[in-house]
Amino acid sequence: MSHSDDGVGRLDRPVDPTRDHVLGSGRAPVTLVEYGSYACPDCRVANDRVTQVRTDLGDRLRYIFRHKPLPNNDLARRAAELAESAPNDEQFWRAHSLLMTRSERLTEEDLEVVARELALAALDDAAATAIAEQAKIRVDADEASARASGVRFTPTFYINGARYDGPWDDSSLADAILGTLGHRVRSAALQFASWAPSTGLLLLLATVLAVVLGNSAWGPAVERFWQTVVGVSAGTAAFTMPLLSWINDGLLTVFFFVVGLEIKREFTIGSLANRRSAALPMAAAVGGMVAPALLYALLIPAGVWSRGWGVPMATDTAFAVALIAMMGRRVPVELRVFLTAAAIVDDIGAIIVVAFAYTTEQHWSFLIAAAGILGLLIVLNRSGVYRAAPYLILGVVLWVMVHESGLHATLAGVLLAACIPTRPPPNYRALAVQADSILRAEASRGGEQLRYGPSAQALRALDSIHDRIESPADRMLRTAAPRSSYLVLPIFALANAGVAITPEVFDGRGPLMLAVTAGLLLGKPLGFVAASALAVRLGIARKPDQYSWRQMVGAGALAGIGFTMSLFIAGQAFPDPGDFAAGKIAVFGASALSAVLGVTILWNASSSSATSAG
Repeated sequence: MSHSDDGVGRLDRPVDPTRDHVLGSGRAPVTLVEYGSYACPDCRVANDRVTQVRTDLGDRLRYIFRHKPLPNNDLARRAAELAESAPNDEQFWRAHSLLMTRSERLTEEDLEVVARELALAALDDAAATAIAEQAKIRVDADEASARASGVRFTPTFYINGARYDGPWDDSSLADAILGTLGHRVRSAALQFASWAPSTGLLLLLATVLAVVLGNSAWGPAVERFWQTVVGVSAGTAAFTMPLLSWINDGLLTVFFFVVGLEIKREFTIGSLANRRSAALPMAAAVGGMVAPALLYALLIPAGVWSRGWGVPMATDTAFAVALIAMMGRRVPVELRVFLTAAAIVDDIGAIIVVAFAYTTEQHWSFLIAAAGILGLLIVLNRSGVYRAAPYLILGVVLWVMVHESGLHATLAGVLLAACIPTRPPPNYRALAVQADSILRAEASRGGEQLRYGPSAQALRALDSIHDRIESPADRMLRTAAPRSSYLVLPIFALANAGVAITPEVFDGRGPLMLAVTAGLLLGKPLGFVAASALAVRLGIARKPDQYSWRQMVGAGALAGIGFTMSLFIAGQAFPDPGDFAAGKIAVFGASALSAVLGVTILWNASSSSATSAG
């Protein structure tokens, strides 16, 4: 699954000494750019930190200040334009310092003092008008640069072109500026995670590694490793499974948990919350599930392979969205939202298929126990229990009960996600005032003897404020989604994608491979587009004008990238190792062809749109 993240931004406008106000040598190894406002209290605090860091680093640091006046604040805008009225850099920095430090909060008197300092009153009207117009242009340019750089609040810092999202205290800023090992590792990880195709790339690398190992001399050893039995025991009681089963039944539950949370979010505040906007992706997803299953059933007669109809039904969101993201502005954002929403509905279909079509013999005593645990989770939700621990503890028990009941254990993740509570939006202003008062009180006591750090009471209060900012469901999704994308899915691919490509795998299994390939490569886009067109024709849904039907065909082709869920269902549908190997090869081939087809259609469709627009 994909996860959203605003990521680590890049500086839109390179530093230009002819346009920017610069302190420090152009040969300095580190450039620090700040977008700030003279009326912003946080910028005034951060100004002291920047001053200290500049003192500590000397010639190693070059500092640039750009304006982003507080919105709807006339004083902030006038202060920025006043500073830009300075005739040279030296006087600009003098005005900058006065505006930042002269008083606790920016006042009209501060502007009057700076205006006298710059001797603006001595100018004739024509000169004053010209300077004011030029100052306005420079502030406007800084604001445009801030928007293009993704600046949302002040102060925002950029270190050598990359946005810095860490603390503003002296030591943290210095660590980031000097590029300590810990900061470099964190920054590299955040930049990789913020790159939209990163999830798909990691999944692809794990798959390639699994296939390479499976066809190397280490193949048998790797297979034996995944079959190693591990578990826990107490006396005569034991709970053990092969390592592969722990991954597919246990670790993959985290993936299903994330899927459940994303489904919940989409149906509450996302693109599926509104019936009208949800109709089109829901229709596309249903068509994209039914058509591949029917096509598979037409090509496969009754027999051991007939249970594989669910294999071509699934869409791998990570790969599909990654490819759309890599095409950038060639693909409208609305199409990406549409495909993601359709993939969410597709996930619901895959969960239902696994629950009812690929289960073993059911044990009613464990099913009843699982229902009881689910009831307790619902009671916690309805009772307004917002701590994560009770849900996670009961979730582990639920997983054991579902596993022993005969249903697939990963369904416990979806059931748990449905019970994680949401909360009404917080009053951010009230929380900000509370946090500010706590921090001010702690800062005023910071110099006391025999006292180190904030009090336990203050930390508890700040923890409560932090907890209230997000609902438990949002917090768990933010925490679990990266672990699912960057740990669970690559391990799943590494354990399941390995296949020895030998002539024996292909013997007599051509119809099976053809059915899987046809379902993903042809059935997916056909069902995807046909169901969408029918829903629009019947007036059930409306297609946005931002993307064409041709682009929707391209999105439907990308939906044919099955991979994660296709491999998972294939493992349930084909108990014979040879059949499973053939199914995996077909999924790989069909997914690769679907990716090429989808990218080609979207690339050419966007080129045609650009040409016709020109």
